[in-house]
Amino acid sequence: MAVQAAEMGGINVDSLGSPGLISPIKEDPSRLLTVPFRGRIRGGMRPGKKIIVMGIVDLEPDSFDISLACECGLKQEEEESQNDMALKLTARFSDRQFLRHARVSGSWTEEEASTDYFPFIPNQPFRIEIHCEHQRFRIFVDGHQLFDFYHKVTSLSSIDTVRIDGALQITKLG
Repeated sequence: MAVQAAEMGGINVDSLGSPGLISPIKEDPSRLLTVPFRGRIRGGMRPGKKIIVMGIVDLEPDSFDISLACECGLKQEEEESQNDMALKLTARFSDRQFLRHARVSGSWTEEEASTDYFPFIPNQPFRIEIHCEHQRFRIFVDGHQLFDFYHKVTSLSSIDTVRIDGALQITKLG
């Protein structure tokens, strides 16, 4: 499977896995954008940095997740339950909710669920932008600002991993 180069907003992931601002953890370049995906954010997050995920929702989706996590220095077996998660976005199709929350010191914050509309359609492309600002993440889908999520993890530079899982295909990551 050929993987296109994706260069957006200064973040580069190419088919050879050369280092950009997001670099995949998987060593096999042909599996660069496969789901589940886990990649490093070089230098961590900071105000002014943004993460862009472009993909296609599966034909019969249940849900998908996009997370920004703090995993640097943790062993593989510790990652799932011990790391802070600065932002976890979940698109849940059963009740058309786009949820967000965080995990700090092993405890999940309350889920936030209010959105004006549910922007995802089965078998259709989408573009999610996560803009990091001083006090919050600002989330856009297909150019529409949906909501803000105020930082629960205050050490932005420790947010070093992007995780993507669920009923979607990733077409570009930046």
